[in-house]
Amino acid sequence: MNTIVVAAETIESLEKRIQRLEQENAELAAKVAWYEEQFRLSQRRRFAASSERSKTTSEQLELFNEAEVEAQTPPPEPTVETVMVRRVKKPGQREEKLKELPVERIEHRLAEEEQVCPQCGDALHEMSTEVRRELKIIPAQVKVVEHVRQLYSCRRCEREDIQTPVVKAPMPKPVQPGSLASPSAVAYVMTQKYVEGMPLYRQEQQFERQGLALSRQTLANWIVYSAEHWLEPLYERMHRELLNQDILHADETTLQVLREPGRAAETTSYLWLYRTGRYSPPIVLYEYQRTRAAEHPKAFLNGFKGYLHVDGYAGYNGLADEVDPIFKTFFCKRQTRPVAVGFLSTPNRPHPPQVMA
Repeated sequence: MNTIVVAAETIESLEKRIQRLEQENAELAAKVAWYEEQFRLSQRRRFAASSERSKTTSEQLELFNEAEVEAQTPPPEPTVETVMVRRVKKPGQREEKLKELPVERIEHRLAEEEQVCPQCGDALHEMSTEVRRELKIIPAQVKVVEHVRQLYSCRRCEREDIQTPVVKAPMPKPVQPGSLASPSAVAYVMTQKYVEGMPLYRQEQQFERQGLALSRQTLANWIVYSAEHWLEPLYERMHRELLNQDILHADETTLQVLREPGRAAETTSYLWLYRTGRYSPPIVLYEYQRTRAAEHPKAFLNGFKGYLHVDGYAGYNGLADEVDPIFKTFFCKRQTRPVAVGFLSTPNRPHPPQVMA
């Protein structure tokens, strides 16, 4: 009898051991498959061609399946590793994201004849509420706005006088005479192009899908006209305000301009940036120039009297002699401490404090 019991326990222990080994084997196989997939992706990123033109047709078609690819779950890692990398959501994170958005409240109630207890037939009362939140996105809408202005005349003058005066009701001026452009339309086109990075030909297609035929030439004319007649005066006003400040910052960066008359597309141009200091009204202005010559900041800062903070570019060195007076502090990228040079004092402005290392 004891021999039979021992044999039964041995068989049971062997079966448990077999099950444990099979489970471990499955986990190891999943782990090997996951590492093989990571190695394949690493090799592909390292040695695959970077140009989009060299991609195969199947790879190009994957661009249209971005949502499906991103939504797929990667191969499962071993259980222990999955638990180790799991992130716990902080409570109230969703409320923090939604607190700045307007809320549209939709209440769902039972009709009065339905507010009856299904068990005893007595009247129901409002016990509590359940709240479900979702995001509602309203796409851009296009509609026609008609400005109808009334014209007035005098009946007596029409009967007795030779000339009859006509009085017109006041009406806002158009953004561009003879055009369909409105302030909101121009602002939308500019924002889509320069903030969202949407070219005009894509905006043309977007308007066409909404039933509106607006060519990219029309959109370009809106931008150019509005920039010259509305934004340029604002830029000049901000420029005058910037020159009246005591502290300014300046910097320049490279830029390539396509289809510029008389220049190849590979030619390097420069975009100069000027901005006010921390304790001044926030003004940031950009100026496009073809070169990096020192004459450009000299012309832009003509009339400025104050402190100019720049990097170690040598083109700023002569500004203290040309633009009177300028105190320049170089925060050179190749040095560990600032260097103060080129200060010219005036009776109304004392010498600056010593620049500490």
